[in-house]
Amino acid sequence: MTQDERSVSQLVGDASEQLSRLVRDEMRLATAELQRKGKKVGAGAGLAGAAGFVAVLAVMTLVAAAVLGLAVVLPAWAAALIVAGALLVVAGIAALAGRAQLKRGTPPVPEEAISSVRTDVKVLKESVHS
Repeated sequence: MTQDERSVSQLVGDASEQLSRLVRDEMRLATAELQRKGKKVGAGAGLAGAAGFVAVLAVMTLVAAAVLGLAVVLPAWAAALIVAGALLVVAGIAALAGRAQLKRGTPPVPEEAISSVRTDVKVLKESVHS
């Protein structure tokens, strides 16, 4: 039987099988993409946690040094307030920068897979209309 002699039911069956295979492949692509992104997020979070811990130790030492240094020329309570105010400003800036970074990474959507599915749908629509 040649390609021209195939029945409509055979053609529909083939189309159904191909569509099913396409959907499975797109799901595999989306899963792989999310796994890659998840690994990067996990590694980044671990490194950020380690850096944060070391930074806290360093900041504690610097805060003590700053308060002691200012206490030479000011009362100790005034030196502590000045240093605390400066630290709050730095914390605010860091919080804003962190929020901006988080917005760039969310939502964790498989963008490549979605783009591929949209392309597939477009091709299917064009082939149906032609």
